[in-house]
Amino acid sequence: MAMEIIPVTLAGEGEASRPAADRLVSGDPVQHAWNAYSDPAECFHVGHWSSTRGVWRVRYTESELCVLTAGRVELVSDSGTRMCFAKGDAFVVPSGFSGTWAVLEDCTKIYAIYIPRA
Repeated sequence: MAMEIIPVTLAGEGEASRPAADRLVSGDPVQHAWNAYSDPAECFHVGHWSSTRGVWRVRYTESELCVLTAGRVELVSDSGTRMCFAKGDAFVVPSGFSGTWAVLEDCTKIYAIYIPRA
């Protein structure tokens, strides 16, 4: 079976959602996710995601590479480490990260997520 290259475009809105009420810290962020690719084992996913402003708690069980294509975000770990990122920045959120994700300016990112098999 021949494998094909898969473009990850920023076209389309994707599926809309909001953070769970028990994780919401402030705001009323609306998020859209569009998955462009998942490998057959469902361990690796690539696509784009966007969100309006707000803050919510996160607990990562996956590792994620994020490349911001618009906006500004701030991640604060439970230990108090604060990191800000803006359009053009790339960063990795490792599995096990716990803290808050704040969208300071409406943002869009391209993501690559790896979920290890149990």
